[in-house]
Amino acid sequence: MATASIFDPRRIMEFLIGKAESTAVAIRSAISKMFGVADTLDNTIHIDHTVRESKQNFLKLHEAGHLELPAHRKIFRIFQDCEKMLDPDISDLFEREANNFAGFVMFQGNGYRDTAADHPLSIRTPMKLASKFGASIYASCREFARTNHRACAVYVLEPITYHPETGARAEVRRVEVSPSFGQRFGRPADTVITRMHSLGRVLPIGRKMSRATPVSMTDLNGQAHECLAEAFDTTFNVLILVYPKKALTPSVFA
Repeated sequence: MATASIFDPRRIMEFLIGKAESTAVAIRSAISKMFGVADTLDNTIHIDHTVRESKQNFLKLHEAGHLELPAHRKIFRIFQDCEKMLDPDISDLFEREANNFAGFVMFQGNGYRDTAADHPLSIRTPMKLASKFGASIYASCREFARTNHRACAVYVLEPITYHPETGARAEVRRVEVSPSFGQRFGRPADTVITRMHSLGRVLPIGRKMSRATPVSMTDLNGQAHECLAEAFDTTFNVLILVYPKKALTPSVFA
């Protein structure tokens, strides 16, 4: 980690002094959209410390990925030494690879999956494991669903808003499903959850959590299944865990 962050407003202003106004505006705009930078020449990571702490851990590992993955280190050093820009498609690929590196390290390979298998199928489990693995609750819930051997899904919603016609509603940011849930129900394509939606009654309105509530979900064969859904409001997102009641039946983890 760098001893002095490039995100420090004083360092930014020192750099901008003497720059053309258009250049200064462009640099300030670019800096405002970045949360971390890996300097392959100095082998240093810069992190925006105004970002909440739970997210900083992932950012550090993400930038470390750029330094530790051989292809990234080599390519980034070449482009730091010249005035050319990395192709956007290649840049996106490197960002995804750095994300994968960060996730693998943070969740200790299959360590999170194996630990979660010994805990109850409840939203409190990824909340508890988040601190154990140094992850945010948001990242922990996604990993919980993605790697779970039981059928379950996690809806990541934007903060709840209110509409004159539909009342409380929350847009769906993404959905993570376990392999067995995906095989049975597919990946939900919902774009918004309102009170009229089957999960609408679980929205934690005026409270942080909603306890396990019966809901119905239809599988790929058109058969309805009795499920349970519970939710937690992180203030940044609303997380809903949904799973068939049958998934609560004890099974052997292979």
